[in-house]
Amino acid sequence: MSEQLVLEGFISVAAALETQSRPFHAVYIREDKRDADTLKITRLATASGVPVERVGTTVIAEYASGTSHGGIIALTGERQTLTLDALLVNAERPFIVMLDGVEDPFNFGQAVRAFYAAGAHGLVVRPRNWMSAASIVARASAGASERIRVAVADTAEAAAAFYRERGLTIAVADAQRAISIYEADLTVPLFLLVGGEKRGITRSFADKADLRLKIPYGRAFDHDLGTTAASAALAFEIMRQRQAT
Repeated sequence: MSEQLVLEGFISVAAALETQSRPFHAVYIREDKRDADTLKITRLATASGVPVERVGTTVIAEYASGTSHGGIIALTGERQTLTLDALLVNAERPFIVMLDGVEDPFNFGQAVRAFYAAGAHGLVVRPRNWMSAASIVARASAGASERIRVAVADTAEAAAAFYRERGLTIAVADAQRAISIYEADLTVPLFLLVGGEKRGITRSFADKADLRLKIPYGRAFDHDLGTTAASAALAFEIMRQRQAT
């Protein structure tokens, strides 16, 4: 039997129900909650054959990790994933991103939020990743982690090799020997690897990348941006260039 995971709050639960991103065991709604969110969740769950139960606050608290659930939680299974090849379907100029080595689930979720909002066609993760922290990641991503198409690769090298064979440019966020994101052509089919704040990108991977990208600063500053800020800057520059062509 797959691990039972919890999603918390209207946005996260609605996103998963709308996209059928994972199996549902049940939706719990606080017994005194009567609003538009309740009606929509009930309608979505019923249409998908998911049982909806009215429960007391103690039951919600037993499963919830915090107090931001708004009286709605869902008991679910693991996030469903696709093949690497499936992320390319219906993508004329693919924009695939891989988040590797991000050590905080909030940062992971917020990075996913930026890439999804900017139009990324898919997300690649390693087998051990923050998708298991479903509640935190879904809330931090405002449901984007349930909406974006996800595939799993054993390593960044394996994912890069796969997409290079299919004509994608392999890009990394790396300050050394890199060009500005404003000077690079980011309209090409792209596989972008973004590393975590502590480990970053391995030198061997960066050396083999087709494109090394840096985010220029407005003043002298010796420190790297955090994962979430860097992801947002990269994501929306890619979006800007593609919308301009």
